[in-house]
This record gives sequence, structure tokens and C-alpha cells, in this order.
Amino acid sequence: MATELFFFTSIPNLPFPLIKFPKHHQSLPLFSLAPPTISSRFKTVSSSKARPSSSTVVVHAVQEEVVQTPNSDSKVTPASSSKLVLVAGGSGGVGQLVVASLLSRNIKSRLLLRDPEKATTLFGKQDEETLQVCKGDTRNPKDLDPAIFEGVTHVICCTGTTAFPSRRWDGDNTPEKVDWEGVRNLVSALPSSLKRIVLVSSVGVTKFNELPWSIMNLFGVLKYKKMGEDFVQKSGLPFTIISLCIYCIL
Repeated sequence: MATELFFFTSIPNLPFPLIKFPKHHQSLPLFSLAPPTISSRFKTVSSSKARPSSSTVVVHAVQEEVVQTPNSDSKVTPASSSKLVLVAGGSGGVGQLVVASLLSRNIKSRLLLRDPEKATTLFGKQDEETLQVCKGDTRNPKDLDPAIFEGVTHVICCTGTTAFPSRRWDGDNTPEKVDWEGVRNLVSALPSSLKRIVLVSSVGVTKFNELPWSIMNLFGVLKYKKMGEDFVQKSGLPFTIISLCIYCIL
């Protein structure tokens, strides 16, 4: 089943500062959003009942469906312990919020980071039963060892870079390498048993040749994100694509 979520949010100036989270996480006041429109190949629904944060919407995509038990009106939601969520890009701006939200929900998580030491700086000391950290770079297929995905039920890809040339492009950290090749490498390494991949993308990817998105796409970021989205959609894996407006301030 495929799902795409489109909504706008305001993100503080990038790059994000490192945020220290306490060992025992509490609910954090995150960003307010306009009511999201959730569209899939089956239906389109507009919700105005709540204004979820970007991290809340991302984490919701990995929540198990409520199960109706046979011959009963009761509903059972599988325990969080049944899930193991791998987050790629968990030290970035959106990724930090996603990981904090997963931890606050007691959902077992595994981070794929270029610099594993950042995990302790950002999220404090965590028990391995709660948070595991693996070193790897999605731009390098050799880093994506099958052992990294052992036991993983869901994957959230929060990797990204700036839309326009900046210091964050140093070390070949360009949109082509991150948003296209990195996503392609990650998806290609995922096991077929995966329950869902959630890709955090951007609005405007289907209109990158039209104003105002063509301005945002001057250096190809939306084009490469579209290529990444297309690869996810053709992968055969259950997926959710979340389109955030995160480049408007760059």
C-alpha cells in the first residue's frame, strides 16, 4: 500500500544546532502545521481535526494498523516492542525530531549515521534495547551491510542536504549524491520483508520545471528528490512519502 503526505511546515534556520535530549524523553512542543492532505492511490482525505508536528506525522507512518479481533468488537494495537525502526539521517534537523519522537513512544530504534558519536551528543546514553547505532553512509553501497537491516520492520529516510550550494555540500554531499544515489542505495539494500519505508521528501518535486519550484530547483534538488521518490515507488516495498516544505528558507 502506498501513501503520500503533503503539507507545509516552518523549520528554523539551517543548519540545525546539535540538540541534547535528556535520557528520559518527554513530549516536546514541535512545529504547528496546517491540516495535512493525505493522498494515496486509493483515496484523498483532508484532515482538520488536528495539527500534528512533522515528526508526529512521520512516526505515525510506522504505527501498526489497529487490528479488529475475530468475533469481537474490541480492537488491539500491536505493542511498540514488535517494531524496530531504522532511521537514516537521524542526526539532521528533521531526523533529530523523528528519533526523539520514536524514543518518547518507546519504539525500539536503530540509527544509521556517518558519525555514530553524534547519537550520544544528541540523545544521551541509551540502552541498546531502546536505541542502537550503526555507522554507515547511504552514498556508499558498501556501507549498507545486510546485518544493519536484520530485524528491522520499518525504515525512515530523513537524509538530505541544502537546495543551494553551501558548506554542507563539502565532501560530495550534493543533492545528486544524497537525494538520488543515497536513496537508491538504501532502498536497494532493504529486505523484501520490510513492512514499510517512509521517505521524507519535499513539496514541488513533480513541478520542478514550473515557478516557483524551478527557482528552488536551480541546482537540481527537486529533480533528484523526484528520482529518489520514483525509485521508492517502483521498489515493490510498501511505502509512504512525506512531502515537507523545508527549503523555503534556504
